[in-house]
Amino acid sequence: MSIYKLTYFDIDGGRAEPIRIAFHVAGIDFEDNRITFEEFSKIRSNMRFTCVPVLEIDGAQITQSSAISRYVGKMAGLYPKDDLQALYCDEVLGALEDLTYRIVGTFGLEGEDLRLAREKLVDGWLTIFLRGLNQLLIRGGGKYFAGNHMTVADLAAFVQARSLCKGILDHVPTDIVQRVAPALFEHMERINNDPRVRAYYESRE
Repeated sequence: MSIYKLTYFDIDGGRAEPIRIAFHVAGIDFEDNRITFEEFSKIRSNMRFTCVPVLEIDGAQITQSSAISRYVGKMAGLYPKDDLQALYCDEVLGALEDLTYRIVGTFGLEGEDLRLAREKLVDGWLTIFLRGLNQLLIRGGGKYFAGNHMTVADLAAFVQARSLCKGILDHVPTDIVQRVAPALFEHMERINNDPRVRAYYESRE
């Protein structure tokens, strides 16, 4: 049996959170290597693209969060076998990665610069992506994005919406998901109440 080690920041959220949940759902043991930002600055030069998450499989490094999500999702039964539904799933993962790129672009700013950048984000890309994800969810039937069951796309969207609602981003209204993407807000609550997801967070307490 392979040995898995997932390295990411010591936060409940971000790019690695859907992967952590998928591992838990699959019942696969893995080392949840949570690091500080200071520790990351010391080890990033040893990483292929100087970024995390990184999944090590028997010591071999694998990067790219969407690729890792699909890999673990397949083992957990959280990735569609049908090609079209898999495409729908991938579309959501890609859109969320693009949104994350826009959000990360505001990191490191302070004061008035941060406020202006976040307000521009809210009025622009954040609203565009949330509305787009809302449309993709409705296309999938309203409950899940693909295959009429929970997939890694649902986990990734849930993690992003949950973070926004918790107010982790200064100057971003905590009700933006509910206002802009009501179906996505209901989806977040649905995934949050899924017994498998609840079991993951209970294991963290």
